[in-house]
Amino acid sequence: MALDSLDDLDRGLLHALQIDGRAPFRRIGEVLGVSDQTVARRYARLRSTRGLRVVGLGDPVALAQKQWMVRVRATPDTAGEIADALARRSDTGWISLCSGGTEIVTTVYGTGVEPLLLEALPRTRLVLDVRADQVLHVFDGGAGKPFTKHGPLQPHHVAQLTEALPVPAEPPSRVDVTDRRILEVLRSDGRATVEELMAATEVAASTVRRRLHDLRAGGVLHLDVDVDLGVFELPVRTMLWLTVGAGDFDTVGQALAAHAEVAFAAATTGSANIFASVSTRDTAALYRYLTTVVAVLPCVGAVETASVLRHVKAATTHYGARRARDTPVLHRR
Repeated sequence: MALDSLDDLDRGLLHALQIDGRAPFRRIGEVLGVSDQTVARRYARLRSTRGLRVVGLGDPVALAQKQWMVRVRATPDTAGEIADALARRSDTGWISLCSGGTEIVTTVYGTGVEPLLLEALPRTRLVLDVRADQVLHVFDGGAGKPFTKHGPLQPHHVAQLTEALPVPAEPPSRVDVTDRRILEVLRSDGRATVEELMAATEVAASTVRRRLHDLRAGGVLHLDVDVDLGVFELPVRTMLWLTVGAGDFDTVGQALAAHAEVAFAAATTGSANIFASVSTRDTAALYRYLTTVVAVLPCVGAVETASVLRHVKAATTHYGARRARDTPVLHRR
């Protein structure tokens, strides 16, 4: 499916799913002005040709999980292999090959980070350096936020989809085995049916619906969209690390969150303590962004950039860096 074959209906469907990944095709069709059968056909085509998947992600804060930004420097002939091995782990997401193919940038979640950082990666052949910074606060992006702020739907269309979302509420007092099984199933398919969730949890339909509602309303469960990033027509992706005084974290982070070019922005530990993922149409647009927007941000002491050469993994979907060889040391238990 060539990029120019994506039309406004395809883009509208992608935008709608980023707003509500579990919206029925009937509701999406009403917003887009087509039948639910047409929406279903377009959804199936995008799944087969553009790797479209709706995935359910647990919020790291709500689940008391640590979240890390990890940079791995390796030799050019092994970086792709290591990136693929990392991508096969269930606790990694958003993996990119950067810096001439010698650096891997990834997000790692959960409780298995320490063995990965302290044991697995240091023992991996031809890993030259590992840097890990813990995420302290997410300003924009992450689970439940679209990769891009661009979309064809008009504000009244967005409101029509948003009004069906669960009203935000306090998170559940505890996340039990049933909740975690629901999260596990939705991580593989965010549009899994109530019947499929019933089979996985062995509870009644009413219980599944109530738990699903409470998890979404409480911010424990977010729905994300994995899709070939080429559909967004923003091919130049760049990682930014900014050095900012602690007193200016919020000012700089909130400013970045408002920029159309920023897909993700967070405060982290480390000397370069604000991270942002930036997407632009071309290098000229990136240069303008850096020199006219980032350059005037207050109290930014230094800016480090790294160009993304290849997108290896989205939230959960592994696209592949190269043909993987056997690197069992990085497989999570």
